[in-house]
Amino acid sequence: MPLIILLAAAAACSAESQQSPSLIFVDALGKGAAPLIGPWRFRTGDDARWATASLDDSGWQTIRGDLPWGRQGFARYTGYGWYRIHLSFDSSLEKSRQFSLLVPQIHDVYEIFWNGYLVGGDGKMPPWPEWRVSQQPLIFPISDYRGGVLAFRVWKAPLFSDDPGERGGFYGPPFIGDADAIAAVKAGFDYEWLRTRQLEFGEQLIYGLVALLSFLVWWCDRSERVLLWMTTYALSPLLVVLLLDAHFALPYSLAMGLTQPANCLHDLSLWFLLLWLLHLHDDRSLVRAVKVLALVGISFTAMDGLLLALAWHPAWLAGAQALDAAITSITTLTEILPFVLVGVAIRRRCRLEPATWIVVAVTIFDGMFFGLREALKQGQRFTGWTISGRLEEPLFSINGNGVTTATLLRGLLLVAIVTAVYISYRKERRTEMLLAHEFSSARELQRMLIPENQHSVPGFAVSSCYCPALEVGGDFFQLIASPSDPNGSALLLLGDVSGHGLKAALSVSYVMGITRVLAELFVQPGALLTEMNRRLCGQLESAFVTCIAVQIDRLGVCTLSSAGHPPPFLNWRALEVPGALPLGIDSTASYDQMVVQFNTGDHLALYTDGLLEARNKAGELYGFDRLQKLFAANPTAPEAAEEAVRFGQDDDVTVVTLAYIGERKPVHMGAEIRPELAPQ
Repeated sequence: MPLIILLAAAAACSAESQQSPSLIFVDALGKGAAPLIGPWRFRTGDDARWATASLDDSGWQTIRGDLPWGRQGFARYTGYGWYRIHLSFDSSLEKSRQFSLLVPQIHDVYEIFWNGYLVGGDGKMPPWPEWRVSQQPLIFPISDYRGGVLAFRVWKAPLFSDDPGERGGFYGPPFIGDADAIAAVKAGFDYEWLRTRQLEFGEQLIYGLVALLSFLVWWCDRSERVLLWMTTYALSPLLVVLLLDAHFALPYSLAMGLTQPANCLHDLSLWFLLLWLLHLHDDRSLVRAVKVLALVGISFTAMDGLLLALAWHPAWLAGAQALDAAITSITTLTEILPFVLVGVAIRRRCRLEPATWIVVAVTIFDGMFFGLREALKQGQRFTGWTISGRLEEPLFSINGNGVTTATLLRGLLLVAIVTAVYISYRKERRTEMLLAHEFSSARELQRMLIPENQHSVPGFAVSSCYCPALEVGGDFFQLIASPSDPNGSALLLLGDVSGHGLKAALSVSYVMGITRVLAELFVQPGALLTEMNRRLCGQLESAFVTCIAVQIDRLGVCTLSSAGHPPPFLNWRALEVPGALPLGIDSTASYDQMVVQFNTGDHLALYTDGLLEARNKAGELYGFDRLQKLFAANPTAPEAAEEAVRFGQDDDVTVVTLAYIGERKPVHMGAEIRPELAPQ
């Protein structure tokens, strides 16, 4: 049942009326609640005296209380505005009676006065204004039942680039009535707010579910960055809704300041998803350009968000609005990037999945729509264009939930991207499984080339250890016994093919195949390396091989030849092995050799450069000094390799140690070293 009888409603609603203030009579308070549509007396400016009941406001303009002032002759006005209305109550009301006032959304900050006394408000007035981004209807009890003047002091924030200038003041009329009736009206408002957002909240629930699942899968395999971008793409719209439309009572400057980079995160996540879906992520220059634009975009939107916290100070307003326009122009240009990526993919004739082509088509339409809408919003208070508003109107509604073009496009784009990412991810996983199988086969092959159980060599204790940087690597070593030699000699080869991974491992197979054949024809290490070099030249493309060949026998005679390999350590010092080019570079190269006579207890350590070039977190190399201290302690091969891994392994590490346990009496302390030219 209405509480308020509006007297002379038709005449009083006229904005041109300059007569005495119309009196609104409140009868039978407690039987219901009714809106104070007006007429309200309105005046721009600010004066504390305008709150008093005795003020003569007959000269003020009249406006309605159910429309913002921007649509009632005060377009583009910002700053202070005052509303006043005169109320009269039934004299039969009990003195103990109270009534309540329900105030819906008001842009942006307001204070309420009853007969000159402040009874409440929402937000903080300038010079440092603060208001909520999503205002809820608030209830204010008023204990004085006597008639009087209800006044609202309102402040509207300055306009930014996309503000149409139609806002300001009331968005709906205040309600007056008994406390229970007002509570019921507020409950109705809350219910209607929830009912009309079922579709929006359902959409955001799907976004959140996609983000959660993508994040969990990415957490299990963090090398799949596409899933991380899928997470941020789906999460950012949910963040925007939580910031702007979840009734968390967040300050406008904070909510909008975070919304700007959140929206940008949604856009740049789409850029990186397109790079992956369009098979452009291997183009380093293109990826680098997208990263630069992403950094520019997130930086400028963060600046734009910061402006919202500073722009309300009069001294900074003009500069902030100019900077806002400049930032908006720059960030709007980045919206064309998806079109550029699609154009590059089409020009390169990339072979795409059907689901990816759907993503491309929807991305184009989505980008065109949102780009056009945002461009039309800019400066619309000056152009007077209303097209952007029409583009945001619902196409149809479902149970009071409006479905707009933007809702359809964003929902379709999400479904298309999720489908395309799933198909591409599943295809990539199958490829990875095939590669893993190939690597497993290569690893098994390499185990045969680098045997864990070495042949025993009379007079020597041999230990070895191989630690690849990847699943397979380019290091190799072989110990080949000579059963026909009465001194029980054996040939040991340790080498390193340049490069890493499967290609290096396959090159190792080729090198070891040649070695096995030539070892039976060339007994001396120098001659063996010379012939290996001749056969490897031109067969390894741009790769080369460093190698050291060592022949040992039970009498402690050790013959060495090196092809660009790091020098071995005899006890605590590095041997000065004759230098030479690595294998596979110059087919005319020949390799000298040297002879070392071991004594009982001598210890020879061979290693690849992965040990020497191990690098710690500070960027320090392991180096020769540490290497000398390491081998002076006569470690086993596993102990030496573990030291490199602990220090910071960057490359394949292989270590072989030879300790002479002796089958002849030592002639003198130390080892005898003499050079010898390799036979031609």
